[in-house]
Formats: sequence, C-alpha cells, structure tokens
Amino acid sequence: VLFSITGSLLMLAALIGIVVVHGSQTGHYSFSLFDLVGTSLSSNLENWFFAAFLLAFAVKTPLFPVHTWLPDAHTEAPTAGSVILAGLLLKTGTYAILRFAFPLFPSAAGVAVPVLMVLGLSGVFYASWIALAQQDMKRLVAYSSIGHMGLIIVGVAAWNAMTLSGSVLQMINHGLTTSALFILVGMLDERVNSRQLSDYGGIWRKMPVFSGFFLLFGMSSLGLPGLNNFVGEILILLGTFKVQPAAAVIGFMGMVLVLIYVLRLIQDAFFGEPRTDWNVRDITAREALILVPFALLVILIGLYPHPFLDLVDGPVRNLVLETGTAMNTGAM
Repeated sequence: VLFSITGSLLMLAALIGIVVVHGSQTGHYSFSLFDLVGTSLSSNLENWFFAAFLLAFAVKTPLFPVHTWLPDAHTEAPTAGSVILAGLLLKTGTYAILRFAFPLFPSAAGVAVPVLMVLGLSGVFYASWIALAQQDMKRLVAYSSIGHMGLIIVGVAAWNAMTLSGSVLQMINHGLTTSALFILVGMLDERVNSRQLSDYGGIWRKMPVFSGFFLLFGMSSLGLPGLNNFVGEILILLGTFKVQPAAAVIGFMGMVLVLIYVLRLIQDAFFGEPRTDWNVRDITAREALILVPFALLVILIGLYPHPFLDLVDGPVRNLVLETGTAMNTGAM
C-alpha cells in the first residue's frame, strides 16, 4: 500500500502538471492522452514528469529495486490472489510504461533508456539469484516473476518493433505460465499443507498427471523452444542485440540462471526419494479443466505465435514511429 500510494501520488502530481502546461499553451485543459502527447515541455520539467510516471509504473511492474513488496504479497495471498496479481496487475506497469510514459515524454525516455536497461537486467539477475535460495515454492515462483518482468523492461527500453512485440507477447506469456505455476503450487499446498521443498520429493510416482503439467509450465518458464516463453524472449533478445549487443548477451546469461532454478525446483520436488510419507490423489477432473486451457495456450503460442503477434504489430509500429525520433533526440 505504501509503495503504491507513493508512486501513484507522484504520478498524479505529474499528470496535473502536464495538463496545466498544456492548458497554458493551448487554452484547452484536457486529460486526454491524444491531446497531451506532443505538449512542449522544458527538458528539466519533462525529466521530472517522466521520473514520476516511471516510479509509479515501476512499482506495479515491479522493477528492481522497488520490487520488494511482491514476494511477500504472493507468499501471503491465496492462490486466486496470486493469479490475479501475476496474470493482470503486474502487466499494468509494463503496459503503462510503453503506452503512456514513453509517448508523453519521449525525450526524457531516450535519456532514461540506459538506466532502464540496467535496472531490467539487474532484476533478471537479482531475482534469479534469490530464487535459487528459496525453499518455499510459492516464493520461488514469485521471484521468478520479478526476473521475467525485468526482461520485459529490457525489451521496452530497446524500443524497436521487434522488442516491443516480444515484450507485449511476453506479458501474455508470463500471465499464462506464472499463473499456472501458482495454481499448481496451490493444489500441492491443499493436499500436503506445505510449500517447503524439504517436504517433497518423488511426487512424479504418486501424481504423474499433475507432475506432467508442472513440468510443461516449468519448461515454459525457462524458455524451452516450442513453448510460449521462448517466442517472447527470443524476440526481446534479438531486437535488443540490434541496438545494445552487450545488454542482449547479459540478458541471455540471465536466462541461464532461470534454467538453473527451475530445474532445481522440478528435480527436488518431483524426482528422487519421497522425504515425507503422505498419500495424495492425482489431479481431479475439475483441476484438469482449469489447467488444460493454460496448457493449450502455452503450446499454441509456442508453435504458432503469428495471430498474437499480428494483433499487436500495428499498434507497436505506430508507437515506434511516433516516439522514435524524439527519443533519439533525447538520447543524443
């Protein structure tokens, strides 16, 4: 609550500020995005307005280092709350950065691109490193969520058609994969009343269908080719390589850390000897009805992403054309 209030109040002040400036220039006071885009601002004022907008959206994303509320929120929330948080709420931050912050303040955004790159990559490495040490499966998935959102920010900062398409698609992918993992962890917690990895092991023998679903979504999270996350990640990395090769290479190295902690989670929980003697049922028909649509979309996007990419291609290209020149001027 404190994070959200602070960021949102600063954004509100910046929004009122740009409306007042626009009104003083045109005589027309409006909160319409289409009216406010292109408002002439001094360099100093634009930088402050952009920083206020960015802070508000960075909290929602959440972007390192204002991410610390997310692991606790996920850990304490019920499964449905975590699904809403991962599937919808976090996307408002990244969506708003590329839809509002960059078009409204393109010159300031151009200046901030290196900072966003560094923060996004820092989030990927930091979250992955912390995830390696987690024993609570839900908290591990929460930290993985921070890392994936950091890569989306890298794609937004690179600001070309390929990376933006990848980032928008990755918002969808993250919502599907991470939400499914939270649902699966919640199902385990209902059966065993524990999310600690030390209490698990050998689940595959007792719950093969459930384990198959978990393996599918785990492989999607680590970016296995043929599944949805791979498409978004490869677009982001290839597009970033065009403008910032070093950032793309570092981002790829961060994905290697994701591979390590996801494989550790699957190995410790599903293979080996059971650490606790408990009897559990495999997945029920109701639970399968929940998970099958997630699985079908994960596979569909991984094998045939064109309908989803075609849907965002036009808006993405318009954003790049409208803001690209001003962003380059700001960067220069």
